[in-house]
Amino acid sequence: MKEITIDYALRATWQAVARMYNEEAKKFGSTMAVGFTLLSIDPKTGTPSTSLGPKMGMEATSLSRILKRMEEQGLIERKPNPKDGRGVLIHLTDFGLEKRNDSKNVVLRFNESVRSKVSQEKLNGFFEVMNSINEMIVEKNMQSNDKTINGHQPK
Repeated sequence: MKEITIDYALRATWQAVARMYNEEAKKFGSTMAVGFTLLSIDPKTGTPSTSLGPKMGMEATSLSRILKRMEEQGLIERKPNPKDGRGVLIHLTDFGLEKRNDSKNVVLRFNESVRSKVSQEKLNGFFEVMNSINEMIVEKNMQSNDKTINGHQPK
């Protein structure tokens, strides 16, 4: 049997988690992307629209569509940033806060479920590996000195 690659395991697991979150979000008439956005907005002070994309790891165009839809649904409102006259703060409405709590509860239930089935020692190892992968990517240290792929020079 072939050994699965690290990227395959990450991708397949994330796709399964995303599918599960979308199924849960559907019960609330929402999507995982909206739930993630709700959780990324500071519920007390709002969040600058320019920092939301990088915080979520999302492209500005995708985020703009989500924010537009969320505004139409009454989940958020845009207000001028008092610290930056050109900037905009994204604030949650009362309805947005309610939906944020729904999203938060789904995430917490998922975490509790995983923690009930996986030992703390294994979770610590998982987070260590995830941290190492992220550090490696940030450092752009992915490529070794050997530029071959499966023993062959790339063209």
